[in-house]
Amino acid sequence: MTQPTRYFFCGIGGSGMLPLALILLDQGHTIEGSDRSLDQGRTPAKFDYLRSKGIRLFPQDGSGVTSPDQIVVASAAVEDTVPDIAAALRVGAKRMSRADMLSALFNAAPFAIGVAGTSGKSTVTGMIAWILHHAGKNPTVMNGAVMKNFRTPEALFSSSLVGTSGIFVSEVDESDGSIAAYNPRVAVLMNIALDHKTMDELRALFTGFATRAGAVVLNLDNPETARMARSMPEAITYSLDRDAAQLIAWAITPAETSISFSVHDQKTGESAIVRLATPGKHNVSNALAAIAAAMTCGVTLAQAAAALGEFAGIARRFDIVGTANGVTVIDDFGHNPDKIAATLRTVNQFPGRVLVMFQPHGFGPLKKMRREFAECFAENLGTEDILLMPEPAYFGGTVDRSVGSQDLAADIRALGRNAEALPDRSACGARLLELAKPGDRILIMGARDDTLTTFAQDLLASLKARA
Repeated sequence: MTQPTRYFFCGIGGSGMLPLALILLDQGHTIEGSDRSLDQGRTPAKFDYLRSKGIRLFPQDGSGVTSPDQIVVASAAVEDTVPDIAAALRVGAKRMSRADMLSALFNAAPFAIGVAGTSGKSTVTGMIAWILHHAGKNPTVMNGAVMKNFRTPEALFSSSLVGTSGIFVSEVDESDGSIAAYNPRVAVLMNIALDHKTMDELRALFTGFATRAGAVVLNLDNPETARMARSMPEAITYSLDRDAAQLIAWAITPAETSISFSVHDQKTGESAIVRLATPGKHNVSNALAAIAAAMTCGVTLAQAAAALGEFAGIARRFDIVGTANGVTVIDDFGHNPDKIAATLRTVNQFPGRVLVMFQPHGFGPLKKMRREFAECFAENLGTEDILLMPEPAYFGGTVDRSVGSQDLAADIRALGRNAEALPDRSACGARLLELAKPGDRILIMGARDDTLTTFAQDLLASLKARA
């Protein structure tokens, strides 16, 4: 991949595709692409940004794939009937999955750090990126979300970096099984919980990932990763409360929009104070994982702690959009039970009712995790809190749509919490404005749909207009 190549990205606006395209662009390759959201007129700013970088965009009708010299990059889930893929087959263009392309770049790097786990990957990747950048390590980074520290008018969608040090930091995805293609120098594994695959499948994938690494970072607070640590005595471990860990957090002091703590390295005897501008105990755990990973690159605990004090966070991860008329709107990526629970636990530490608009990230995940979703909301919503849901995100294709938001809402009501399923997001927005009163926190939650951020911003504007 050192020779300039012409790549065509089918779905170039996706959270995993856009940063990969930008890394290849910065390496001197020609990048073209299409996206269903572009055709639908959704998130136009993103596509204007890609055009400003010199990327040529096409309708997703096959018109951009015209030469056997092109390499068409697409998610493994993209069907052969999609016009771009059909065109690639017709003209003889090579097809690569996103995972194959990313893993090839990752495995070719002299020092590759893979960040894996059911929850927290984007945040930990962003934390590692900022620590290494702050320490002058000049990493290349592939993230699935915008890293606020690197966002500028010239880099609005800063989910990737291109460095010269040979350090390559990347999220590694288990949802499609592609984690099996990555050979990390350092494997960071925060947690294992039910999401896209069965627990047995996840255990096999994550264990394989860790055993292929030269160094492993494991969380002792998660039962699954703690069990792995027992068979990996050389692993760098971390915990919020387990004395057996190498890195331990203590004196944790939460606030509504931040959290501070001390971290102690039991191996070296060093300690440091960390002040995060991102709230929640789960972010303390994320910070420990990032510190451990940075230490494998020669960064000291003091350097890592200082960098984390300037960490601005990740877009759509407890992203406070603003406050109007006493109502705070928060945009959040929470879409599986673990992520949702972490966010709800964070807001529940402080007074005020919580109004949640949760858009399930697909009919398939909703059906698979229906019971876990219901239990998560029932356990983490208060008696006065209210959950609203439109139908799951759906952008076409063949999928079983037999279980929808009405079913989940009924499950949650049966467990004693307030849940309403409404026809669409517009109806949810109107209902939120009807319900909201001073002191409330509104959480907009969901994945796979960038327009949720626009929805949150529009909601705040409506609250301001009402005020």
